[in-house]
Amino acid sequence: MQQFLEDAKNANKIISTLSGDIKNKVLNKMANALVENKDYIISQNLKDIEAGQRAQLSSALMDRLLLSDERIQSMATAIREIASLKDPVGRVLDGWVTEIGLNIQKTSIPIGVIGIIYESRPNVTSDTAALCFKSGNVCVLKGGKEAEFSNKAIAKVLREVLISNNLPVNAISLLPDSSREGVANLIKQDKYVDLIIPRGGEALIKFVSENATVPVVKHDKGLCHTYIDKGANPQMAIDISINAKCQRPGVCNAMETLLIHKDIASKILPPLYEAFIEENTQLLGCDKTREFLDIKKATEDDFNTEYLENILSIKTVNNIDEAIEHIAKFGSGHSECIISENYGAVNEFLDKVDAACVYANASTRFTDGGAFGFGAEVGISTNKLHARGPMGINDLTTYKFKIFGQGQIR
Repeated sequence: MQQFLEDAKNANKIISTLSGDIKNKVLNKMANALVENKDYIISQNLKDIEAGQRAQLSSALMDRLLLSDERIQSMATAIREIASLKDPVGRVLDGWVTEIGLNIQKTSIPIGVIGIIYESRPNVTSDTAALCFKSGNVCVLKGGKEAEFSNKAIAKVLREVLISNNLPVNAISLLPDSSREGVANLIKQDKYVDLIIPRGGEALIKFVSENATVPVVKHDKGLCHTYIDKGANPQMAIDISINAKCQRPGVCNAMETLLIHKDIASKILPPLYEAFIEENTQLLGCDKTREFLDIKKATEDDFNTEYLENILSIKTVNNIDEAIEHIAKFGSGHSECIISENYGAVNEFLDKVDAACVYANASTRFTDGGAFGFGAEVGISTNKLHARGPMGINDLTTYKFKIFGQGQIR
């Protein structure tokens, strides 16, 4: 492990000083290489799919695992979009001249060596590698065992591009020891690793947070809520709710709990029920909700569960304050939404709800680097420091102060 990380640290000395022009050319070559090698990547992905079927992984996990021609094209497109973004390194974030004539420039620089621990989706391998490369960082990747063959294939293709361009191959690496012990070792290597980004299930985040000595930016679970206020447009509320839950249930920005103001419950619950049944959504509800719908009872455990499946908990609340209290108790600080045409209610919700992304009259499914205009993201940070929400290339930089003088002494 030590030799592996020393090689990564040495690679960083070269990658951190590359010009934006060189980085962009290499990224576009990586995108082309993914498409050119798609048959190889899909053949390796098939091994993971077959293993997943034998292990009886959930339909949501299998969907996240699958690579197709279309998804590999999307991976390549994401890398090209990253290449097209303005270089995040070398930006002068602030600048001033002091009273004694010191010219101070606060300038963005790469973070260094970034360890990224993730589960399920093999496209994360190419997304995060490209984001780290664009921002002048070296990445050490640890994907989930369910995507082992896919991740190795994608990393191999990207690393071959580095080699053919005379760049250090260790700029993009898979953790050689992918066991729990290997991860436990990695997250304590603060001499070589500058940041750990875990993204995945609650158990993974907890383990990394409790055991790391390297700084951590958590990409925690997405227990997202939509609150339909009494001032909501009913059709808009139905459309947004269906999209937030059903468009892709297995992702972190999908809605898990629907909150409904009691004054609108009798009117909106029946058409909501019909719309969700059409989408084959399994519904659970509190006692007040079950006065209007014949559905199973939702327990406190249900309200505390990130399903990542087409299952939805519904709670009828007395007012906006109760909705906000429910989110404070059960939410994960990811994405929360209010649907209302009442300006006061909207602003109260947006101001009081503590989450990375708070929406008024739009689906939580937009919490995504691409949708925000960042290109691909390394994940959705539920931290408050140093990055929050969709984490793009600018969030993979830190800064230093450059001070220019003319002989001043103190």
